[in-house]
Amino acid sequence: MPTANIYESPRLLDEYLLFHFAEENDIFPLNGIPYPKAMREATGFTKRTVGHFKQSPIERGLDLGCAVGASTFAMARHCAEVIGIDYSHAFIHAAAQLQQGRDIRYRRHDEGHHFTELTAAVPDAEAGSRCTFEQGDALNLRGDLGTFDRVHAANLLCRLNRPVELLKKLPSLVRPGGELVLATPCTWLGEFTPPEQWPVGSTAEWLEENLQNHFSLVKSTHEPFLIRETARKFQWSSSLVTVWEKSS
Repeated sequence: MPTANIYESPRLLDEYLLFHFAEENDIFPLNGIPYPKAMREATGFTKRTVGHFKQSPIERGLDLGCAVGASTFAMARHCAEVIGIDYSHAFIHAAAQLQQGRDIRYRRHDEGHHFTELTAAVPDAEAGSRCTFEQGDALNLRGDLGTFDRVHAANLLCRLNRPVELLKKLPSLVRPGGELVLATPCTWLGEFTPPEQWPVGSTAEWLEENLQNHFSLVKSTHEPFLIRETARKFQWSSSLVTVWEKSS
């Protein structure tokens, strides 16, 4: 991941804390700007992707590319143990602070030199107690990580320099009968992924080609998400979400 240092910056940390933990009124304050309905519908992405798992209780979950941890905390509602892993030291440090019950003050950029201070906190302390966070490379996971009933990787694949290697690794991480949720906006960029590593056809076809020998495709859908940069500038994107079941 050659440009991963951008995810160590204070600006990106603030944006992701807002993306993961802010209430809608913090993202769209009452400032008279007529935000479109579709932008409001794109909030809560971390909960929506995790919501594609079954709601039954299971033993172990893994959240790859967990960023600052909201999806990991959401997974823990139905998992006895969840491990969140991200390449960014700054993101993992923040997630671990929240897991330990310490609120984080961060800044929402409004415009120019104008910022608003907000607070991120774990929404469910009991679920948070079942989470652990560690810095790591999704393409070079520690050997004793074990296997999982649920694996979640949202907006990670198109930020890896060799994404097909993760797809090859997934069968060894998911237990037979286990669930896999992948989300990607398919924004293949050379600064993250060399063009020769991009899917030749569509991302959906590429996923099925690489996973079909070990997984059954349960569902394919789309989930929008929104990252606020300033009060008047947002990144609205749509992720392809695929849900898989590991062959028994």
